[in-house]
Amino acid sequence: MTHHPRTDVLVVGSGIMGSLVARLLRDGDPGLRITMVDGGTAIGGAPGLHLHDLDDPELWSRYNEQVATGIQGMYTGAEVVREVAGRLTDLSPGMFHALAFGEDAEAMPQAALAWNAGGMGVHWTAATPWPAGDEVFDFGDPGRWSSDLDTARRLLAVTPAAIGPTKVGELVLDVLNRRYGAVGPADRAPQPMPMAVTPTPSGPMPRTAPGTIFPAIATGADPAFTLLTGTLVTSLTMAGDGRVAGARLRRVADGAESELRADTVVVCADALRTPQLLFASGIRPPALGRHLNEHAFVTARVLLDLDRFGLDLDDLPLPRPGEFSTDSLWLPCNGTAQPFHGQIMNRTYVDEEGRRLAHSVGLSLYVPVESRPENRLVFSASETDLAGLPRIRVEFDHSDADRALIGRALDEVRSVAEEFGPFDPATECRVLPPGSSLHLTGTVRAGVSDDGTSVCDPDGRVWGFDNLYLAGNGVVPTAMAANVTLTGAVTAVRAARAVAA
Repeated sequence: MTHHPRTDVLVVGSGIMGSLVARLLRDGDPGLRITMVDGGTAIGGAPGLHLHDLDDPELWSRYNEQVATGIQGMYTGAEVVREVAGRLTDLSPGMFHALAFGEDAEAMPQAALAWNAGGMGVHWTAATPWPAGDEVFDFGDPGRWSSDLDTARRLLAVTPAAIGPTKVGELVLDVLNRRYGAVGPADRAPQPMPMAVTPTPSGPMPRTAPGTIFPAIATGADPAFTLLTGTLVTSLTMAGDGRVAGARLRRVADGAESELRADTVVVCADALRTPQLLFASGIRPPALGRHLNEHAFVTARVLLDLDRFGLDLDDLPLPRPGEFSTDSLWLPCNGTAQPFHGQIMNRTYVDEEGRRLAHSVGLSLYVPVESRPENRLVFSASETDLAGLPRIRVEFDHSDADRALIGRALDEVRSVAEEFGPFDPATECRVLPPGSSLHLTGTVRAGVSDDGTSVCDPDGRVWGFDNLYLAGNGVVPTAMAANVTLTGAVTAVRAARAVAA
């Protein structure tokens, strides 16, 4: 077995969470040796760049065609593949259903994995609404929570009003504000969707991605940073006395095995593969894989009744070049009075000559789901998946309370849609299968004490270990209504600070 040069910090996963950890550690110590490992390889010429921004017309067109559906499970640069592949080397970099990796995931059939450098961070829509109420996990320190959230916003380059509102978008917001404007505080009224984009005077707006958060991922221009792609971390090695020594690696292309020793390890794999790696390493606390959570996804689209709003076809906005939607709007959740997170993405349809035909209001409501230990990942001690890691069985179902709230959301989306135009809920609305949002949380959740209900402390340090940390959406312990990336980024901020300390 070959050995890599020893590193100060090993980061497992090159997605948004891993890039945030690396960026914060680098900001604090320009000479810190950081090694980042990812099983996937780059899509396009450089790792970690968003597909929206690639100088590759075919990849760009494919991505934007799929993102226009408004369904996260289709936000991919390659088709989401469901069938089990013959070999790991048969997979091109892109998105794949967990089922394609051989996982027993029929209970969450749309759950997908990013098999590429940069993880989901090269695919995401960059929506970054902030959490509130029961979504917040400040562990009794609201000041620190606020500061960490601000750090996450800064590193993700969050823009408050990125796409819209256009004049038609303002009409949509007027309708939403009449219904919901008084439900919560002023900063939680309907508004443009905050997004992790870089504003530009014209043309497409670049999305924040791992290679922009920590540019060395894309450029390699950091002598103290090493990125190993196409390399699986198969297990963590133990040093004894509550410490990990590093990791065992396997190169995907030829199966060559190696070992990497590290003073500290931060696992940022995702909500499925982070607990899977811990299990494979013999780290199996009672809460591992439990409290699997994902908000239910109600999607709808309604054509705007132009006569009702006094509009002509010529009044309809066209998207900026390089963008598909004219407006990206946000309906924040506000407690029990308004428990749903709304993501509204609108677009104008045109014919082949570019003449305006119609305008649609895309309504998605995310419904918070109870956090229950019965919803979980079960790891096999004898069977392996396509990657040779413990096979995952997903156990997930909605409770009676969840189903009641989903029913309420269906009524709500119908009522809202009918304010914009004629709406047929049988054909223009549906509850998507579990996994469709790709916003999985809770499987390595944080907690304030090692009482069997959490895997790590508030800083992401795994209980019983001094130098093993976790970051990412799996660490989020609360039931989320909103998109989870900004919230998950808080766990990366905390883990990086703890490692640096």
